[in-house]
Order: sequence, then structure tokens, then C-alpha cells
Amino acid sequence: MDTPLNTVAVIGLGTMGTGIAEVLARAGREVIGIDISEAAVRQAVAAIEASTAREVLREHLTEDERQGTLARVRTFTDLQAAADADLVIEVAPESYEIKQQIIRELDGVVRPETIIATGTNALSVTRLAAESQRPERVLGLHFFNPAPAMKLVEVVSSVLTAPAAVASVTDLAYALGKEPVAVGDRPGFVADGLLFGYLNQAAAMYEAKYASREDIDAAMKLGCGLPMGPLALLDLIGVDTARTVLDAMYSESHDRLHAPAPILKQLSEAGLTGRKSGRGFYSYEQPGSAEVVRDALTPLEGARQAGGRTVRSVGVAGSGTMASGIAEVFAKAGYDVVLAARSEEKAQKAKSRIGKSLSRSVDKGRMTAETAAKTLDRITPAGTYEAFADVDLALEAVAEDLEIKQQLFATFDKVCKPGAILATTTSSLPVVACARATSRPGDVIGMHFFNPAPAMKLVEVVRTVLTDDDVHATVRQVCTTIKKHPVDCGDRAGFIVNALLFPYLNNAIKMVQEHYATLDDIDAAMKLGGGYPMGPFELLDVVGLDVSLAIEKVLHREFRDPGLAPAPLLEHLVAAGCLGRKTGRGFREYARR
Repeated sequence: MDTPLNTVAVIGLGTMGTGIAEVLARAGREVIGIDISEAAVRQAVAAIEASTAREVLREHLTEDERQGTLARVRTFTDLQAAADADLVIEVAPESYEIKQQIIRELDGVVRPETIIATGTNALSVTRLAAESQRPERVLGLHFFNPAPAMKLVEVVSSVLTAPAAVASVTDLAYALGKEPVAVGDRPGFVADGLLFGYLNQAAAMYEAKYASREDIDAAMKLGCGLPMGPLALLDLIGVDTARTVLDAMYSESHDRLHAPAPILKQLSEAGLTGRKSGRGFYSYEQPGSAEVVRDALTPLEGARQAGGRTVRSVGVAGSGTMASGIAEVFAKAGYDVVLAARSEEKAQKAKSRIGKSLSRSVDKGRMTAETAAKTLDRITPAGTYEAFADVDLALEAVAEDLEIKQQLFATFDKVCKPGAILATTTSSLPVVACARATSRPGDVIGMHFFNPAPAMKLVEVVRTVLTDDDVHATVRQVCTTIKKHPVDCGDRAGFIVNALLFPYLNNAIKMVQEHYATLDDIDAAMKLGGGYPMGPFELLDVVGLDVSLAIEKVLHREFRDPGLAPAPLLEHLVAAGCLGRKTGRGFREYARR
């Protein structure tokens, strides 16, 4: 059946151009592949042959379908071959000079009604369209890598783009099995606009020696459910590519969060551009390999395990979800746990919550009824913190209020035995302020668990300038014993996860506030284009807008960066009592239970 945009020319047959050509051909479109390099053309054909052969082995394609796909791809080294195309997609290097030259030359080659799409993710579509004699037919069509697998396509309009051209390209995206998102013309568009700011902050965090590359990447994978850590992702994207995108974003936004971290320039200019060169933030087996190999920065296995204190019993202060979750984790690992709250009734209720959680685990076959009973027996509820007299580790999980926590640490100081480790689960407050409320600041450390504690593997281990070495070593050992993954970080606002996560969430709110994109499009873009398990607005409503605002304020106060100031829209929603799922309304409305 004849359909619009039947013949598509793809200019630039690198990894992305080759992937787009394969997607088009598999969807029944006639593809004209063009590259000035004969070697690139041969490599593209070989890549499509190999990729489709794998699809046959996986039974995603029949051999007849494969042969049909290959027959629909014709390759050339001359731009004149695009003369018959209904749509031209250029995927040339991210350079205004190169792309502008291609667009100018296409004016003399293609038919007047042909649509010209640029695959840029960093350059101004408007500026590129202005090079054409028919700017209304020029738009952006941003696929994500690898194009055959990634569902998201950003359809980018300039102020000059004709709506009919946008509609035609959007229909094509649906026909290719993609999810098109309509966006305006600004560097990074939606997905990269949010993603690259986050990647840049991670690079800056590493450059400041705040945390190791392994700990930064593990924290974001385990704490946020991301498929890849930010530094590993920078290596995959290409450090030089990231620097180009950030330069373009900063030139428009002048937001310091977009100013490329100096380490990106240093690595780029040294040729250490990531996987493609064999070395970037990590070292790889060879150029193009995904296999990370040990280098001088790789931590030695078990190097931090020596010289700890003995921990047999644990006190958990608090009666909320986090306190009961942490108590359950320790009890499952064989520790005797004292669960203390402000009253015996609250402590008993928290233990009852743990009992229900253990029963669910039994029902799901994750543990036996006997093991669940023994685990619950290890937990002793108490209505006074005096019950912490003999514990080896006292850990608070009370309200995120510095005054309340300081009062509690003063109590720990009085009731806990000498040598006991005193830990706070704060996610944003200064650990050292809790330490100074005691007469033994060397015994105080941060242990930031993530919610729900029984399921989440990450613990941020936060040592202050006063924390003793053996306290730090012990807490890391304890984390391993309770089957958690410890990451080390210093005592500053947000630690690793929140310091990287919340500026990203704040920037998403600013996009909506500025009417750049809708909630649904932004959430779809980050799930489909970034591999996030939840879109930013889904996550904000789950976390709670009041909690999110509090963390944003702490980050802004600590780092004094104007780009970290909470988005006014977030402040307005919190002031209106729209706090997310817990109130039935946040960025979206929810059915009351």
C-alpha cells in the first residue's frame, strides 16, 4: 500500500545513521544511504547484514523478511542520490559547518515538497533551517542509540516549521513502531536536556574527588534503578559528544549546571573519549569494547575490611516506615534489634508492621514461616531509649528535622555504652551537626538507607571530618553483612544520589513551567530515551512534593548555585497542599483509596 514518505534518504552512515536506515528498511521504506566515505558505506551494509542475521536467529525476522529489508537499502557516496527522496534525514557529525553545507546542497537536489530532517541533539534546528530556501520543510528528528531498540523519537519544530511537515514525520515515527514526542527547538530538547545536566554534575562530583567513579555509578544504579551509572554512560555516549552537547546547552541557558565540567574537556583533548577510544572515565579491553578492565584507579577487593569494632546488637530509633524497614533488615541478618519509639504502643505497632512484611515474604516463598518467626523474635520493642544501653550500633530513623535529631543524639550520648557506634539515616542534613550534639563525635557516622529498606540495596556511608577510621570500617562491614552495597561519600548536602537526582527533577519542573513540554511527554521521554524506571513527575509524586522541595532548598542553601533554586511551580504546589500521591494530587491527580 502506498504511504507518505515512502523513500527516505539517510545522510551519514555512522552508528546512528546505520541504525536509522535499518529501522526504515525493516518497516518497508525504500532507503537511500549516503556517506562520503566508501569505507563507511561498506561498514554500514555489513552492520545491517549482521544485525538482521541476529534477528533471524532470535526469530524476530524470517529469512524472507531479512532479504526484503536488505534489498530496500541502496547506498551511495554522492548527495545527488537523494533526488528521489520524500524525506531526508541527515545524521552528520555535530558541526554547524558540516550540517549547514549539507542542507544548502540539498536545496539544489531534492524536490520542493521533500522534508529535510536533522538528527542533531545539540545544535539549533532553527539556525540550520535558516540555511535552506524552504525552512518550513526543515525540522529535527532525534532518534536515540541504538535506533532499532530505542522507542523514543523527538520531533523538533522551529518557529519556521510547517505543521503539515511535523504531522507527516510524526505519522512516520508511529509507522516505524516508535513513540514520537513533540518538542520545541532548544539544545538537548527534552531527554538530553535533562540527561546531560545530570551527567555533567556527576562528572563534576567525580572531578572534585567527592566519591569514586565506582561509587557514583553504583549509587545511581542501586538508588534510582537506572540501567547504567552516569560515568559509564558518558563513556558510552562519548565524552567529546557530551562536551559538545553541554557547550550548546550552556550557550543558550547560561546555567552553571550546563557549563561542561573541566574534566570533560581534559579527557576529550587527550583523546580519552570513552569506549570508542578504549579509555574515558574507565579503561576498556580495547577501543569499541564494553569490557571494563582494571586500571590504577580500580579499588582493591576487600581493601577496606580491616580494623573494625564488633557489632552484635543494634538499636533502631523511630516507628515509621523507614525505621521498621531498617529493623527488619538487621533482624533478617541475625542481629538482635531493639526497636525504640516515643511510646511502647508506637514501638509495638512498628513491630507489628514488620510481622506483616515478613508474612508477605512467606506467602511469596522468599522465606519459611520458621525463619520469619525467628526473625521477628530478634526484635524487642521499647518505649524508651534507655533500652539502647547495651547496643553496639544505635541508628536513628526519625523525622528529617535537625533539632529533633540533635536532641536524639544527645540522648544516645547519655544512654549508649562507650564504643557504641551512633548513626543517622538523614538524607540531606549535616551528619557533623548530629555528631557535635555528642561528646564522642568520632563514633558518629551517616548510614543513608533507601526506601523501602528491605528491598533497596544501597546504603550511602557518610563519614564526617571527625569520624574515626574504625567506625567507618565497621559500618562498611555491617553493610556487607546485611547484604547491602555501601558507597562512601563525604558529609555534604544530598550525598551522591539526592545531589544528582533532585537537580534533574527540578529541571524537569522548569520545562513544564516554561511550557516547553507536557508532563506526559517528559515522563515518556525519560523512560523511553533514558531508560529511567519512572518519569520525573511520576517520581516526584511518589517521593512527595514537600519532601522534594525540602531537599531542593537544602541543596540550594549548601551550594549557592542559582540553577539549584527550587522551581516556583514546585513551591506553589506545595503551598496549595498538592503533595503528590499521599494527598491525592501533585503534578497529577490520583484516586482516593
